Amino acid sequence: MLILRLRVFAVKTTRRIHLMAKQISSLQNPLIRNIILLEEKPRERRQQNLAVIEGLREVKLAIASGFTVPMILYCPGVLDPAELNALIDRVTGPFELVEITPEIFNKLAYREDSGGVIATVVPKRLSFSDLRPGPRPLYLVLETVEKPGNLGAILRTADAANLSGVIICDPQTDIYNPNAIRSSLGCIFTMPVVTTTTEESIAWFREKGIKTFGTALSATHFYHNTDFSGPAAIIMGSEAFGLSKKWLDEADELVKIPMGGKVDSMNVSASAAVVVFEALRQRGF
Repeated sequence: MLILRLRVFAVKTTRRIHLMAKQISSLQNPLIRNIILLEEKPRERRQQNLAVIEGLREVKLAIASGFTVPMILYCPGVLDPAELNALIDRVTGPFELVEITPEIFNKLAYREDSGGVIATVVPKRLSFSDLRPGPRPLYLVLETVEKPGNLGAILRTADAANLSGVIICDPQTDIYNPNAIRSSLGCIFTMPVVTTTTEESIAWFREKGIKTFGTALSATHFYHNTDFSGPAAIIMGSEAFGLSKKWLDEADELVKIPMGGKVDSMNVSASAAVVVFEALRQRGF
């Protein structure tokens, strides 16, 4: 009897997918052309308040993290039907399901291993009021980050470290840029991310009693000799220019990573990982 019920449920689920899915086979379809616009144009993402997610894992993370996913596009030749059923069961709100051809999927997808799924998502624009610091928070602050790939890699570090949040001051790139979402492996959805200004960040950290540690080559103290055990925020500068004068002047303490080579610079995402995990080590992981 139990087996029969499971089979009936599977048939109903498959039928539900078939009945509700819109089928599109032309690259000139307005819906497909709009997805391409959202992928390519930050202005369109802002005006429509939508971003594009590529990948089964990334879509699952967005849904699990409470993001609204208005549309899911899938390619039946790539995505396993059982995976599609499981994905649909995760969605709580209304959404549009669109079946697309391999030609369309290859046009929209940047990766070969994205699992046959592309979706739109409504971005979350968080502010400091959305953060819950707790008794001993650890934040990572990025100032004027420019490269989506670096942003995504840093978000993966933040997720791995289970940080209290990531603060992006005066960003020079859209945090929901498809390259940032892809390189973050979906961690943009798992980590509280606030975009703000340097001045507002400094004021908030002081109000909350969170000590700020700016990373700079001009520092006289090394990061591994610094106490990160209390409420802390680690501040990383831009890829091109490092920290602004405002952060250099206002940070509670400046620290640096020892450099033994001929080039005294590390990629910002690598530097962030080094300092963040030293802070975790001091906290007993």
